[in-house]
Amino acid sequence: MELLDELKNNLGINDEQAKGGTGLILKLAQERLGGDFTQVKDAIPDTDDMMKAAPESGAASGLLKSATHVLGGSAEKFGDIAALSSGFSKLGLNKEMVGKFIPIVMNFAQSKGGDTVKNLMGKVLQ
Repeated sequence: MELLDELKNNLGINDEQAKGGTGLILKLAQERLGGDFTQVKDAIPDTDDMMKAAPESGAASGLLKSATHVLGGSAEKFGDIAALSSGFSKLGLNKEMVGKFIPIVMNFAQSKGGDTVKNLMGKVLQ
């Protein structure tokens, strides 16, 4: 898989980590985009396999979301990052890897689906 090879080569990770990390990002996109996710799924090969490889990431607790709201942050985005970090941790990847995955996945999405798919992923990841 082209995307997984790119992640492995650029980040020095194994196949399971590349597949699971990408799956976590795709699951988040599916959750946030609803029906629009079909365009992402059509553009990026093997999305179902990658999503199946993603560990359960959990979500930010209501208390954490409430605290974020009080502090003026975006609770949804903060919760998304916390959930991704949790899932990445289960793959043996630190939270900094989330930020390294995103540009690679975004560039790949654009190369396969053009600006439309890149913009859809951008709604979720930026």
